[in-house]
Amino acid sequence: MDKIIEILESIRSDVDFEKEEKLIDDGILDSFDIVSIVGELCDIFDITITVDMMEPENFNSAKAIHELVESILDED
Repeated sequence: MDKIIEILESIRSDVDFEKEEKLIDDGILDSFDIVSIVGELCDIFDITITVDMMEPENFNSAKAIHELVESILDED
């Protein structure tokens, strides 16, 4: 989870990712942010995030992103 927070903060240092739970719903992250986050997650964790995984609920919080990454890693 710490690595995910680090990735998120490198992209948007102005957001408190440990507390925020509506990153998408409240428009805190835009599509460019999501593309950057997905790219970093794929590179660092050596995973593939498919288009069908790019649902708002998977990116609304650091916890949701962590759960997405864990579910992908568990599939391998």
